Amino acid sequence: MKKLPTTHRIALLFNANKIYDRGIITGIGNYLSSTRASWDLFLEEDFRCRLPGIERWHGDGIIADFDDPAVCEALSGSRLPVVAVGGSYQDEADYPQHIPYVATDNFKLIKLAYDHLIEAGLTRFACFSLPEAPVNRWAQERERAFQRLMQRDGMAAEIYRGVSTSAPAWDTAVEQQIAWLHSLPKPIGIIAVSDARARQLLQACLSAGIAVPEQVALIGIDNDPLARTLTRVPLSSVIQGTEEMGRTAAHLLHQMLHGVQLGGSCILVPPIGINVLASSQHEPLSHPHVMQALHFIRQYACQGIKTEQVADYVGVSRSSLESYFRRELGRSVHDEILRFKLDAAKTILEHETRSIAEIAVSCGFTSVQYMHAVFKRELGCTPREYQERAAQASLQAVKQLQS
Repeated sequence: MKKLPTTHRIALLFNANKIYDRGIITGIGNYLSSTRASWDLFLEEDFRCRLPGIERWHGDGIIADFDDPAVCEALSGSRLPVVAVGGSYQDEADYPQHIPYVATDNFKLIKLAYDHLIEAGLTRFACFSLPEAPVNRWAQERERAFQRLMQRDGMAAEIYRGVSTSAPAWDTAVEQQIAWLHSLPKPIGIIAVSDARARQLLQACLSAGIAVPEQVALIGIDNDPLARTLTRVPLSSVIQGTEEMGRTAAHLLHQMLHGVQLGGSCILVPPIGINVLASSQHEPLSHPHVMQALHFIRQYACQGIKTEQVADYVGVSRSSLESYFRRELGRSVHDEILRFKLDAAKTILEHETRSIAEIAVSCGFTSVQYMHAVFKRELGCTPREYQERAAQASLQAVKQLQS
Protein backbone atom coordinates (compact mmCIF):
# COMPACT_ATOMS: atom_id res chain seq x y z
CA MET A 1 0.00 0.00 0.00
CA LYS A 2 1.08 3.53 -0.74
CA LYS A 3 1.95 5.40 2.43
CA LEU A 4 -0.27 8.39 3.13
CA PRO A 5 1.44 11.73 3.79
CA THR A 6 1.76 12.78 7.43
CA THR A 7 -1.00 15.15 8.53
CA HIS A 8 0.26 18.23 10.35
CA ARG A 9 -1.73 20.44 12.73
CA ILE A 10 -1.22 24.06 11.67
CA ALA A 11 -2.56 27.20 13.37
CA LEU A 12 -3.33 30.27 11.24
CA LEU A 13 -3.27 33.36 13.47
CA PHE A 14 -5.11 35.92 11.34
CA ASN A 15 -8.18 38.10 11.58
CA ALA A 16 -10.48 36.49 9.00
CA ASN A 17 -12.77 39.55 9.15
CA LYS A 18 -10.20 41.62 7.21
CA ILE A 19 -9.77 41.47 3.43
CA TYR A 20 -5.95 41.49 3.75
CA ASP A 21 -5.93 38.47 6.08
CA ARG A 22 -8.52 36.62 4.00
CA GLY A 23 -6.32 37.00 0.93
CA ILE A 24 -3.39 35.44 2.78
CA ILE A 25 -5.57 32.59 4.06
CA THR A 26 -6.80 32.00 0.50
CA GLY A 27 -3.20 31.79 -0.71
CA ILE A 28 -2.42 29.19 1.97
CA GLY A 29 -5.43 27.17 0.86
CA ASN A 30 -4.34 27.43 -2.78
CA TYR A 31 -0.91 26.10 -1.88
CA LEU A 32 -2.40 23.11 -0.06
CA SER A 33 -4.71 22.27 -2.96
CA SER A 34 -1.80 22.28 -5.41
CA THR A 35 0.63 20.13 -3.37
CA ARG A 36 0.73 16.88 -1.42
CA ALA A 37 0.83 18.74 1.90
CA SER A 38 -1.75 17.39 4.35
CA TRP A 39 -2.62 19.95 7.03
CA ASP A 40 -5.39 20.23 9.58
CA LEU A 41 -5.92 23.99 9.87
CA PHE A 42 -6.91 25.72 13.09
CA LEU A 43 -8.40 29.17 12.45
CA GLU A 44 -10.57 31.55 14.44
CA GLU A 45 -12.50 34.44 12.85
CA ASP A 46 -10.32 36.73 14.95
CA PHE A 47 -7.37 34.90 16.49
CA ARG A 48 -6.77 37.70 19.01
CA CYS A 49 -9.72 36.35 21.01
CA ARG A 50 -7.86 33.03 21.44
CA LEU A 51 -4.25 34.23 21.63
CA PRO A 52 -3.62 33.60 25.37
CA GLY A 53 -2.14 30.13 25.81
CA ILE A 54 -1.08 29.70 22.18
CA GLU A 55 2.43 28.85 23.39
CA ARG A 56 0.99 25.69 25.00
CA TRP A 57 -0.86 24.58 21.86
CA HIS A 58 0.10 21.04 20.81
CA GLY A 59 0.43 21.46 17.06
CA ASP A 60 3.12 21.21 14.42
CA GLY A 61 3.47 24.75 13.05
CA ILE A 62 2.10 28.29 12.92
CA ILE A 63 1.64 30.97 10.27
CA ALA A 64 0.86 34.28 11.95
CA ASP A 65 0.19 37.97 11.37
CA PHE A 66 3.21 39.71 12.89
CA ASP A 67 1.84 43.21 12.28
CA ASP A 68 0.23 42.77 15.71
CA PRO A 69 2.82 43.23 18.51
CA ALA A 70 0.81 40.90 20.76
CA VAL A 71 1.45 38.06 18.33
CA CYS A 72 5.18 38.74 18.27
CA GLU A 73 5.25 38.59 22.06
CA ALA A 74 3.05 35.50 22.34
CA LEU A 75 5.16 33.53 19.86
CA SER A 76 8.57 34.76 20.98
CA GLY A 77 9.18 31.57 22.97
CA SER A 78 7.40 29.12 20.68
CA ARG A 79 9.19 25.85 20.05
CA LEU A 80 7.10 25.18 16.96
CA PRO A 81 8.13 26.21 13.43
CA VAL A 82 6.70 29.69 12.84
CA VAL A 83 6.37 31.71 9.62
CA ALA A 84 5.62 35.40 10.11
CA VAL A 85 3.55 37.49 7.70
CA GLY A 86 3.22 41.27 7.75
CA GLY A 87 4.31 44.57 6.30
CA SER A 88 7.80 45.47 5.13
CA TYR A 89 10.08 47.77 7.12
CA GLN A 90 12.59 50.39 6.06
CA ASP A 91 14.74 49.44 9.05
CA GLU A 92 15.72 45.76 8.83
CA ALA A 93 16.13 45.65 12.61
CA ASP A 94 12.32 45.81 12.88
CA TYR A 95 11.90 42.34 11.37
CA PRO A 96 11.51 39.41 13.81
CA GLN A 97 14.77 37.63 14.54
CA HIS A 98 15.40 34.01 13.48
CA ILE A 99 11.92 33.61 11.91
CA PRO A 100 11.18 33.53 8.16
CA TYR A 101 9.09 36.56 7.24
CA VAL A 102 6.84 37.18 4.22
CA ALA A 103 6.03 40.85 3.71
CA THR A 104 3.85 43.02 1.53
CA ASP A 105 6.17 45.66 0.02
CA ASN A 106 4.88 48.89 1.59
CA PHE A 107 7.13 51.13 -0.48
CA LYS A 108 5.96 49.60 -3.75
CA LEU A 109 2.31 49.86 -2.66
CA ILE A 110 2.66 53.61 -2.12
CA LYS A 111 4.82 54.15 -5.19
CA LEU A 112 2.30 52.41 -7.43
CA ALA A 113 -0.48 54.66 -6.09
CA TYR A 114 1.73 57.75 -6.41
CA ASP A 115 2.73 56.95 -9.99
CA HIS A 116 -0.94 56.44 -10.88
CA LEU A 117 -1.87 59.88 -9.54
CA ILE A 118 1.03 61.46 -11.44
CA GLU A 119 -0.18 59.79 -14.64
CA ALA A 120 -3.62 61.32 -13.97
CA GLY A 121 -2.00 64.74 -14.34
CA LEU A 122 -1.80 65.73 -10.67
CA THR A 123 1.05 67.75 -9.21
CA ARG A 124 0.03 67.97 -5.52
CA PHE A 125 -0.18 65.01 -3.17
CA ALA A 126 -1.12 64.07 0.39
CA CYS A 127 -1.37 60.95 2.52
CA PHE A 128 -4.25 59.99 4.83
CA SER A 129 -2.91 57.66 7.50
CA LEU A 130 -3.79 56.36 10.97
CA PRO A 131 -2.80 57.58 14.46
CA GLU A 132 0.62 56.38 15.55
CA ALA A 133 0.28 53.15 17.57
CA PRO A 134 2.01 49.76 17.86
CA VAL A 135 -0.87 48.07 15.99
CA ASN A 136 -0.55 50.64 13.18
CA ARG A 137 3.13 50.07 12.39
CA TRP A 138 2.23 49.11 8.82
CA ALA A 139 0.48 52.47 8.35
CA GLN A 140 3.48 54.38 9.66
CA GLU A 141 5.72 52.46 7.23
CA ARG A 142 3.46 53.60 4.38
CA GLU A 143 3.77 57.16 5.66
CA ARG A 144 7.56 56.83 5.53
CA ALA A 145 7.37 55.49 1.98
CA PHE A 146 5.26 58.53 1.02
CA GLN A 147 7.77 60.85 2.72
CA ARG A 148 10.66 59.26 0.80
CA LEU A 149 8.89 59.79 -2.52
CA MET A 150 8.04 63.40 -1.69
CA GLN A 151 11.62 64.08 -0.60
CA ARG A 152 12.94 62.46 -3.78
CA ASP A 153 10.77 64.76 -5.90
CA GLY A 154 11.46 67.91 -3.89
CA MET A 155 7.98 68.28 -2.39
CA ALA A 156 6.72 68.71 1.17
CA ALA A 157 5.05 65.57 2.58
CA GLU A 158 1.48 66.45 3.59
CA ILE A 159 0.38 63.70 5.98
CA TYR A 160 -2.81 63.64 8.04
CA ARG A 161 -3.44 60.93 10.61
CA GLY A 162 -6.73 62.06 12.11
CA VAL A 163 -8.18 60.04 14.96
CA SER A 164 -9.12 56.40 15.38
CA THR A 165 -12.76 55.91 14.44
CA SER A 166 -15.30 54.93 17.08
CA ALA A 167 -18.97 55.72 17.59
CA PRO A 168 -18.43 58.54 20.14
CA ALA A 169 -15.68 60.19 18.04
CA TRP A 170 -17.26 59.70 14.60
CA ASP A 171 -18.72 63.20 14.16
CA THR A 172 -15.53 64.84 15.42
CA ALA A 173 -13.41 62.69 13.10
CA VAL A 174 -15.49 63.66 10.05
CA GLU A 175 -15.41 67.36 10.97
CA GLN A 176 -11.62 67.22 11.30
CA GLN A 177 -11.26 65.40 8.00
CA ILE A 178 -13.40 68.02 6.25
CA ALA A 179 -11.34 70.83 7.79
CA TRP A 180 -8.15 69.16 6.55
CA LEU A 181 -9.60 68.67 3.08
CA HIS A 182 -10.60 72.34 2.87
CA SER A 183 -7.06 73.37 3.90
CA LEU A 184 -5.44 71.51 0.98
CA PRO A 185 -4.65 73.14 -2.38
CA LYS A 186 -6.78 71.81 -5.23
CA PRO A 187 -6.66 69.73 -7.30
CA ILE A 188 -4.79 67.17 -5.22
CA GLY A 189 -4.19 63.43 -5.20
CA ILE A 190 -4.55 61.67 -1.85
CA ILE A 191 -3.21 58.21 -1.02
CA ALA A 192 -5.00 56.53 1.89
CA VAL A 193 -3.09 53.80 3.73
CA SER A 194 -6.08 51.43 3.42
CA ASP A 195 -9.42 51.19 1.68
CA ALA A 196 -11.22 51.64 5.00
CA ARG A 197 -9.41 54.94 5.49
CA ALA A 198 -10.04 55.97 1.88
CA ARG A 199 -13.77 55.26 2.24
CA GLN A 200 -13.95 57.54 5.29
CA LEU A 201 -12.25 60.36 3.42
CA LEU A 202 -14.46 59.86 0.37
CA GLN A 203 -17.55 60.22 2.56
CA ALA A 204 -16.09 63.40 4.05
CA CYS A 205 -15.53 64.79 0.54
CA LEU A 206 -19.12 64.06 -0.45
CA SER A 207 -20.48 65.58 2.78
CA ALA A 208 -18.44 68.74 2.20
CA GLY A 209 -19.35 69.03 -1.49
CA ILE A 210 -15.73 68.50 -2.58
CA ALA A 211 -15.74 67.01 -6.08
CA VAL A 212 -14.09 63.60 -6.46
CA PRO A 213 -11.92 63.19 -8.53
CA GLU A 214 -11.95 66.73 -10.01
CA GLN A 215 -10.76 68.43 -6.81
CA VAL A 216 -9.61 65.44 -4.79
CA ALA A 217 -8.45 62.26 -6.58
CA LEU A 218 -8.42 59.45 -4.05
CA ILE A 219 -6.86 55.97 -4.01
CA GLY A 220 -6.78 53.34 -1.28
CA ILE A 221 -4.97 50.05 -0.69
CA ASP A 222 -6.51 46.54 -0.39
CA ASN A 223 -9.04 46.40 -3.27
CA ASP A 224 -11.76 45.60 -0.73
CA PRO A 225 -15.11 44.80 -2.45
CA LEU A 226 -16.93 46.06 0.64
CA ALA A 227 -15.37 49.51 0.27
CA ARG A 228 -16.54 49.65 -3.35
CA THR A 229 -20.06 48.62 -2.35
CA LEU A 230 -20.36 51.23 0.40
CA THR A 231 -19.27 54.29 -1.60
CA ARG A 232 -21.33 56.31 -4.08
CA VAL A 233 -18.18 57.09 -6.09
CA PRO A 234 -16.35 53.81 -6.90
CA LEU A 235 -13.01 53.69 -5.10
CA SER A 236 -9.69 53.08 -6.87
CA SER A 237 -7.34 50.80 -4.96
CA VAL A 238 -3.91 49.15 -5.08
CA ILE A 239 -4.21 45.35 -5.17
CA GLN A 240 -1.86 43.70 -2.70
CA GLY A 241 -0.26 40.35 -3.53
CA THR A 242 -1.88 38.71 -0.51
CA GLU A 243 -2.58 35.35 -2.12
CA GLU A 244 1.05 35.12 -3.25
CA MET A 245 2.08 35.97 0.32
CA GLY A 246 -0.08 33.14 1.63
CA ARG A 247 1.30 30.64 -0.89
CA THR A 248 4.86 31.68 -0.07
CA ALA A 249 4.30 31.43 3.69
CA ALA A 250 2.76 27.96 3.31
CA HIS A 251 5.68 26.85 1.13
CA LEU A 252 8.19 28.03 3.74
CA LEU A 253 6.40 26.26 6.59
CA HIS A 254 6.11 23.11 4.48
CA GLN A 255 9.89 23.13 4.09
CA MET A 256 10.41 23.72 7.82
CA LEU A 257 8.12 20.80 8.69
CA HIS A 258 10.49 18.61 6.69
CA GLY A 259 13.63 19.77 8.46
CA VAL A 260 14.78 22.73 6.35
CA GLN A 261 16.41 25.46 8.47
CA LEU A 262 15.35 28.90 7.15
CA GLY A 263 16.38 31.25 9.95
CA GLY A 264 15.47 34.92 9.57
CA SER A 265 15.01 35.08 5.81
CA CYS A 266 12.71 37.82 4.48
CA ILE A 267 10.68 37.73 1.25
CA LEU A 268 9.01 40.90 -0.07
CA VAL A 269 5.93 40.46 -2.27
CA PRO A 270 5.07 43.36 -4.64
CA PRO A 271 1.53 44.56 -5.39
CA ILE A 272 -0.37 43.04 -8.32
CA GLY A 273 -1.59 46.32 -9.79
CA ILE A 274 -4.36 48.91 -9.42
CA ASN A 275 -8.10 48.59 -9.81
CA VAL A 276 -8.67 52.02 -11.37
CA LEU A 277 -12.18 53.32 -10.75
CA ALA A 278 -13.86 56.74 -10.69
CA SER A 279 -12.31 58.14 -7.49
CA SER A 280 -8.89 58.65 -9.11
CA GLN A 281 -9.84 59.22 -12.75
CA HIS A 282 -8.84 62.85 -12.64
CA GLU A 283 -9.34 65.00 -15.73
CA PRO A 284 -7.97 68.56 -15.51
CA LEU A 285 -10.98 70.85 -15.90
CA SER A 286 -11.31 74.61 -15.81
CA HIS A 287 -15.07 75.23 -15.85
CA PRO A 288 -16.69 75.02 -12.38
CA HIS A 289 -20.11 74.04 -13.79
CA VAL A 290 -18.59 70.96 -15.45
CA MET A 291 -16.84 70.03 -12.20
CA GLN A 292 -20.10 70.33 -10.26
CA ALA A 293 -21.98 68.32 -12.87
CA LEU A 294 -19.43 65.49 -12.83
CA HIS A 295 -19.52 65.44 -9.04
CA PHE A 296 -23.32 64.91 -9.21
CA ILE A 297 -23.13 62.36 -12.04
CA ARG A 298 -20.55 60.19 -10.27
CA GLN A 299 -22.79 59.96 -7.21
CA TYR A 300 -26.15 59.40 -8.88
CA ALA A 301 -25.65 58.13 -12.46
CA CYS A 302 -26.66 54.60 -11.48
CA GLN A 303 -29.92 55.90 -10.03
CA GLY A 304 -31.16 56.76 -13.50
CA ILE A 305 -30.66 60.54 -13.51
CA LYS A 306 -31.29 62.58 -16.66
CA THR A 307 -29.53 65.60 -18.14
CA GLU A 308 -32.26 67.93 -16.81
CA GLN A 309 -31.60 66.82 -13.22
CA VAL A 310 -27.87 67.46 -13.63
CA ALA A 311 -28.55 70.96 -14.99
CA ASP A 312 -30.94 71.66 -12.09
CA TYR A 313 -28.25 70.62 -9.59
CA VAL A 314 -25.67 72.89 -11.20
CA GLY A 315 -28.17 75.73 -11.54
CA VAL A 316 -27.85 76.41 -15.28
CA SER A 317 -29.95 75.69 -18.33
CA ARG A 318 -29.65 72.36 -20.09
CA SER A 319 -28.36 74.02 -23.28
CA SER A 320 -25.67 75.94 -21.38
CA LEU A 321 -24.50 72.82 -19.56
CA GLU A 322 -24.39 70.89 -22.84
CA SER A 323 -22.26 73.65 -24.33
CA TYR A 324 -19.84 73.57 -21.40
CA PHE A 325 -19.53 69.76 -21.66
CA ARG A 326 -18.89 69.85 -25.40
CA ARG A 327 -16.19 72.48 -24.94
CA GLU A 328 -14.47 70.84 -21.92
CA LEU A 329 -14.92 67.11 -22.57
CA GLY A 330 -15.99 66.78 -26.19
CA ARG A 331 -19.12 64.82 -25.25
CA SER A 332 -22.67 65.43 -24.01
CA VAL A 333 -24.02 65.19 -20.48
CA HIS A 334 -26.00 62.10 -21.51
CA ASP A 335 -22.80 60.52 -22.88
CA GLU A 336 -21.06 61.11 -19.53
CA ILE A 337 -23.94 59.58 -17.57
CA LEU A 338 -23.94 56.56 -19.88
CA ARG A 339 -20.16 56.24 -19.70
CA PHE A 340 -20.31 56.11 -15.92
CA LYS A 341 -23.11 53.50 -15.92
CA LEU A 342 -21.15 51.41 -18.41
CA ASP A 343 -18.03 51.55 -16.22
CA ALA A 344 -20.09 50.53 -13.18
CA ALA A 345 -21.55 47.55 -15.06
CA LYS A 346 -18.09 46.47 -16.27
CA THR A 347 -16.75 46.56 -12.70
CA ILE A 348 -19.58 44.35 -11.41
CA LEU A 349 -19.16 41.91 -14.29
CA GLU A 350 -15.44 41.65 -13.55
CA HIS A 351 -15.79 41.02 -9.82
CA GLU A 352 -19.23 39.59 -9.05
CA THR A 353 -21.59 36.83 -10.21
CA ARG A 354 -24.91 38.67 -10.20
CA SER A 355 -27.41 38.11 -13.01
CA ILE A 356 -27.40 40.46 -16.01
CA ALA A 357 -30.87 41.68 -15.04
CA GLU A 358 -29.71 42.59 -11.52
CA ILE A 359 -26.67 44.42 -12.90
CA ALA A 360 -28.82 46.40 -15.35
CA VAL A 361 -31.09 47.57 -12.54
CA SER A 362 -28.25 48.42 -10.12
CA CYS A 363 -26.41 50.44 -12.78
CA GLY A 364 -29.44 52.50 -13.81
CA PHE A 365 -30.16 51.00 -17.23
CA THR A 366 -33.83 51.11 -18.17
CA SER A 367 -33.78 47.48 -19.35
CA VAL A 368 -31.54 44.50 -19.96
CA GLN A 369 -32.03 45.05 -23.70
CA TYR A 370 -30.77 48.63 -23.45
CA MET A 371 -27.66 47.58 -21.50
CA HIS A 372 -27.08 44.85 -24.08
CA ALA A 373 -27.31 47.42 -26.91
CA VAL A 374 -24.91 49.81 -25.14
CA PHE A 375 -22.33 47.04 -24.64
CA LYS A 376 -22.57 45.98 -28.29
CA ARG A 377 -22.22 49.57 -29.50
CA GLU A 378 -19.43 50.68 -27.17
CA LEU A 379 -17.47 47.46 -26.62
CA GLY A 380 -18.46 45.21 -29.49
CA CYS A 381 -19.67 42.42 -27.21
CA THR A 382 -22.59 41.46 -24.99
CA PRO A 383 -22.42 41.81 -21.17
CA ARG A 384 -22.08 38.04 -20.83
CA GLU A 385 -19.25 37.94 -23.37
CA TYR A 386 -17.51 40.76 -21.51
CA GLN A 387 -17.82 38.80 -18.25
CA GLU A 388 -16.36 35.68 -19.85
CA ARG A 389 -13.41 37.64 -21.29
CA ALA A 390 -12.73 39.26 -17.91
CA ALA A 391 -12.77 35.84 -16.20
CA GLN A 392 -10.32 34.44 -18.75
CA ALA A 393 -8.01 37.44 -18.34
CA SER A 394 -8.09 37.06 -14.55
CA LEU A 395 -7.29 33.35 -14.82
CA GLN A 396 -4.35 34.08 -17.13
CA ALA A 397 -3.03 36.70 -14.69
CA VAL A 398 -3.16 34.18 -11.82
CA LYS A 399 -1.32 31.56 -13.91
CA GLN A 400 1.41 34.07 -14.78
CA LEU A 401 1.90 34.93 -11.10
CA GLN A 402 2.13 31.24 -10.19
CA SER A 403 4.60 30.41 -12.97
